[in-house]
Amino acid sequence: MRLWHNSLIKVLPRNQLLGQWRELNSIFKLNNRHILINFVYDYPAFDLYCYSMNVINEMKRRGYRVDMRNFNNRFENNNFAYSSKYIPFENKMNDTYLKICIANLYEKYLCHGITEAEWQSIYNAHKDITNSMNI
Repeated sequence: MRLWHNSLIKVLPRNQLLGQWRELNSIFKLNNRHILINFVYDYPAFDLYCYSMNVINEMKRRGYRVDMRNFNNRFENNNFAYSSKYIPFENKMNDTYLKICIANLYEKYLCHGITEAEWQSIYNAHKDITNSMNI
């Protein structure tokens, strides 16, 4: 269970993006707890809403069908105004967290869970960080 760093959403490989949506649906529906996602409960609901909208928008951009039921149920009583400029979970999703997520994706690449093209997309989007990590 993991919420990928917000800046990775646009370059996440298909499996990781779809897995992210499953993870979010579990949070929407069950309010489940796991050491890697518990931080979402320390932030205002608006952060989860905006993060989720970022994932939804990316899925739609790629032409994926998005089942919005759990999302709509979770946020039905909120009148949030989404802004793509808002940085959700800003204190958690810092440079250290980005490096952790990139290292996780790099491991998936080394184990052939991510293709060369998928890794290159991630690498190119975050060259400065991947180079500083020597990967």
